[in-house]
Amino acid sequence: MSSMVLSTGVDQCSDPGADELRQFRGELYRCLTRRADELFELTEAVLCAEGPVKTLVDLSLAPEHRRGHGALYDGLNCGQVDAERLRGQLSRLPVPRMFGTRIVLAIDVSPWLRPDATTCPDRMFCHVYGRGRGRSADQRIPGWPYQVVAALESGPISWTAILDAVRLGPDDDATSVTAAQLRAVVGRLQDAGHWHDGDPAIMVVMD
Repeated sequence: MSSMVLSTGVDQCSDPGADELRQFRGELYRCLTRRADELFELTEAVLCAEGPVKTLVDLSLAPEHRRGHGALYDGLNCGQVDAERLRGQLSRLPVPRMFGTRIVLAIDVSPWLRPDATTCPDRMFCHVYGRGRGRSADQRIPGWPYQVVAALESGPISWTAILDAVRLGPDDDATSVTAAQLRAVVGRLQDAGHWHDGDPAIMVVMD
């Protein structure tokens, strides 16, 4: 583990936030239960890549990825992540606030389009808005819809804190999945000490 932490020089940083970052990196590593070293390096390669990531081979050439491309594919095919533990760690990070002290959660669906992946299981038709041609150009393209919960903050900023993501399946009831996901996120925020009785009620924004 120490070699992974030292790979970015976080240990040598004197910034007050370095301790928090170092701790989160360690917890992230412990959430990787199989092929941990490879998945950790792959995560760093994604975060440090210049510009959009278009191919896996490009990631294997990133300086942060010190293993070969064979290890990359092995990590993706055989690696495992303890999703529940990772969700808990994300909930323990500082949570953005709006209107001074209120936690505001937004929930929406973001599709991962896979129109050419005909052998991928559980694909659904994802709604994609038309670009520059009006609503008449909206399409439904095969892919995987992911429902994401994020904490918002006030001010002219586009950053959000992602707290949870679930993939919707063909047999899922969207209302039931949404209710269960929100209950779980709010419960983890309470367990992490971000909300107590008497605090402003958590606001949820959805369409």
